[in-house]
Amino acid sequence: MQFRTKISIPQSDFPIDYDSKILSLGSCFAVNMAEKFDYFKFENTCNPVGILFHPLAIEKLIDFAVSGKQFCAEDVFFHNERWHCFDVHSDCSHSNKDELLLNLNTILESTRLQITESTHVIITYGTSWVYRNIATKEIVANCHKVPQKQFGKELLSVGAIEKSIQNTLDLIQKVNPKATIIFTVSPVRHLKDGFVENQQSKAHLITAIHTAINQQLSTNNYFPSYEIMMDELRDYRFYAEDMIHPSQVAIDYIWQRFSETSISEESLSVMKEVETIQKGLQHRPFNPNSESHQQFLSKLQDKMMQIQKQFPQIQF
Repeated sequence: MQFRTKISIPQSDFPIDYDSKILSLGSCFAVNMAEKFDYFKFENTCNPVGILFHPLAIEKLIDFAVSGKQFCAEDVFFHNERWHCFDVHSDCSHSNKDELLLNLNTILESTRLQITESTHVIITYGTSWVYRNIATKEIVANCHKVPQKQFGKELLSVGAIEKSIQNTLDLIQKVNPKATIIFTVSPVRHLKDGFVENQQSKAHLITAIHTAINQQLSTNNYFPSYEIMMDELRDYRFYAEDMIHPSQVAIDYIWQRFSETSISEESLSVMKEVETIQKGLQHRPFNPNSESHQQFLSKLQDKMMQIQKQFPQIQF
């Protein structure tokens, strides 16, 4: 696709390659990008406790993981026949209280290891709007369909977000000072908050990110996912049917822009080979037993072996 308006994005000084270990945290758009990493066979982990939308939720996860904290009985509650934790996504909820706590604390241990070993941590913020539990006065990551009257809604100030980002950076650098951290703002618009309120929310995130990373090391970067959606893809044909989430065409385009600036040239050529193999694996022949198809499979197997010889961690 060609566009008259194209955002200038600097090349990363610390690009991702096939030896990189990537940890992606944040909103549902983080999942979209992680699916791309998975497709192209990069070593990637995404959202160990499920989708997290705001900076304080991501900071708390990283704090618990890095500091060796654990969830305890006071951190979980029973609602609608399942046990939940306000600090994680409902995907983690469980019918058994002890199993939920065991699962969450096991995830924290593995997350600490992932933070320690990652070469790149990609953090995608979705919103500045948060919900505070009135009873505990704690900001939650997920309301788990608990009645709305039990929460107060607040907009995080730029200063509060900047402080959270700084805490997040300090925690990661404490155990992994060499990690490259890439911040981005999700292009998904939170229109339930209101059109004006969504713009204010995104503006707070963007301002805080730039203020925080400008005071930090050059290993911290910003990738303009939200700006690409708003300025390069400013047409409703780039939205899904709900007119809120990016369409697959938009996701593919944003990934393309990310690849151009954040992935090494050597890895871009490997990605083309991986994509050829992936398309070959998805191919459905008219006659699976034909000689031509068997030759096709043999050549495909050779390509897979060549890739795996160079990068043993890649599995198809």
